[in-house]
Amino acid sequence: MSSSISGTSVLKWLVAAAFVVILNETIMMNAIPRLMVDLHIDETSAQWLSTAFMLTMAVVIPITGWLLQRLTIRQAFIGAMATFCLGTLLAALSWSFPILVVARVVQASATAVMMPLLMTTLMRVVSPDDRGRVMGTVSLAMSVAPALGPAVSGVVLQFLGWRWIFLVVLPIAVGIGLVGSRRLSNVGETTKTPIDWLSAVLAAVGFGTLVYGLSQLSRATPVVIALAVVGVLGVAAFVWRQLVLQRSDKPLLDLRTFRSRVFTISLAAMSIAFGAMIGTMLLLQLYLQQARHATPLATGLLVMPGGLAMGLLGPTIGRIYDRHGARVLMLPGGGLAVMALAGFAMLNATTPYWPILVAHVGLSLGLASLFTPMFTMSLGSLPAHQYSHGSSLLGTTQQVAGALGTALAVVVLTTRTTAAAQQGLGEPAAYLDGLRLAFGLCAALALGMLALVATLPARVSTDQVEPVAAHV
Repeated sequence: MSSSISGTSVLKWLVAAAFVVILNETIMMNAIPRLMVDLHIDETSAQWLSTAFMLTMAVVIPITGWLLQRLTIRQAFIGAMATFCLGTLLAALSWSFPILVVARVVQASATAVMMPLLMTTLMRVVSPDDRGRVMGTVSLAMSVAPALGPAVSGVVLQFLGWRWIFLVVLPIAVGIGLVGSRRLSNVGETTKTPIDWLSAVLAAVGFGTLVYGLSQLSRATPVVIALAVVGVLGVAAFVWRQLVLQRSDKPLLDLRTFRSRVFTISLAAMSIAFGAMIGTMLLLQLYLQQARHATPLATGLLVMPGGLAMGLLGPTIGRIYDRHGARVLMLPGGGLAVMALAGFAMLNATTPYWPILVAHVGLSLGLASLFTPMFTMSLGSLPAHQYSHGSSLLGTTQQVAGALGTALAVVVLTTRTTAAAQQGLGEPAAYLDGLRLAFGLCAALALGMLALVATLPARVSTDQVEPVAAHV
């Protein structure tokens, strides 16, 4: 009983910290127009605020599996929160655009550690029979925070300058960091495995250039294509290096996790779902603000109910998973997501806002019914010593999938818009035509994800490792 109470206390502070750092990931979405004016930059430069964040996540996450095996929970928590607070303070004080980009990189470094730390700790302290419920509670941070980001920034920007976006977050992060560092208990044993620097370099070059190349794919310049190719080759070299190191049981990122069929299929399905979700988020922002001329605040408020519903339903979905397994959630949830995305593909210039709200809430509920079971099953199918590596792989592939989903959505949007304009459609009509086709692509991706989900079992049968006792 004491171990359970201690484990609950550990997760409480990790969830609070994760909520803050994930909120920060989307809080800049509505601030781009204001930053372009205040910092005298164009739209292409402003996009580096999100691109740099995504690149850093892709570079750092692959080494977190090794890092979390060397550090205690308290050490990793203190390091991540201190780094995040430093980056947030630097962002608030930024006197130029390059400094603000550096600040976002520092923040992203902390975010890249916090999410694998939360997932790895959850798997260690929660019994298999109760993981669905706890994972559902964790989804409060993972789902509500991104949804609140645009709404929070919209409210702040309505009355204050963009620096206050960071000044509002900073004291909350400092408070969570100070209190959490005092109350956290360490779980499990640390191992002093030496780092393979060649693997670290290959991961940085491979995943970094791949994510950047994908994020800029809509331009299709020779340099962008070359970077994407370098990224693919770098990732291939990184995989080869891990296979070599596995012979001596010293990989930076243990790829033996792919021996689990449940983990592999869940990873593929979550990557597709995440790419479709990120692509849809971008397209919906473009539709509302560019095609319908909605304000950033109105846009944030429109998408907020879906995120709140997704997070608040998380504990209920977790309990259903614990009692009845995954299939009763994933199959209806996948179907609901496909129908919602198909609904977005039929938007026009006069569509009332309430069907958009209903479709977004439906998409959010569908994804909630998918992500909680798939996260739980994927990591639950691994032995305990691979939890940190599994969570790192999940985080890394999500960054790549997010970049790919965004790139595909933008490529389809721009290509179809140009073609429709050449066929004689006016600019607004051509743009809407491009948006509908891009939404249709996301719906097709979700349909492919649903086909993968249908092959997963209701429960994992390989999870035979009991959680370890928490200790101070």
